[in-house]
Amino acid sequence: MSDILAKSIARDLLSIGAVFLRPEQPFTWASGIQSPIYCDNRLILSAPEVRDRVESGLAETIRKYYPSCQTLMGTSTAGIAHAALAAQILNLPMGYVRGENKSHGRTNRIEGRLEPGTKTVVVEDLISTAGSAVETVEALREAGADVLGIVSIFTYGMQRGLERLAAAGTTNHSLSNLDALLEVAVEQNYIAPQWKDRILAFRDNPSDESWMKANK
Repeated sequence: MSDILAKSIARDLLSIGAVFLRPEQPFTWASGIQSPIYCDNRLILSAPEVRDRVESGLAETIRKYYPSCQTLMGTSTAGIAHAALAAQILNLPMGYVRGENKSHGRTNRIEGRLEPGTKTVVVEDLISTAGSAVETVEALREAGADVLGIVSIFTYGMQRGLERLAAAGTTNHSLSNLDALLEVAVEQNYIAPQWKDRILAFRDNPSDESWMKANK
């Protein structure tokens, strides 16, 4: 994806408060890791102008990288709405993949019609360690889908995520990324310039907290 689009989407995410940059008071992730950044892309759904640009960007990304796509499948739950909106633009079927099988009814894990061999693109909102996206790809493959790859709104570009995607033999194309976001954040004074490299250091080695100590 182009640097122009990556920075444009980054500006949008910052403008609606979907990305929180708090290097001096880090967030604690479920894993216990101290993080200077937190993303809540669900806020995109409440911002119509930004939502339109994001969904158009996802649709165009699918057209560009996966032109033979026949259906979209959202990750549960964050990718569902974006899969539906992008599918509307592309006039394609869509569905979604649960984290696990339902415990009642037809006990489905995949919701929506999916015939074996269907050329499928997974829609995710955020790629960090890529766990949910890869699990979705694997579930679709087990059901017989021909998974072309993944599209997402934002990626941290973490090494663990890149390794998981490579091991799963799949690709991800994000509208924006951490590098572009930090450039915009510095330009618009969301963070001080010296924090850019330190946040990138966190991205490259999230278990090493020396990026925090460097400012003390």
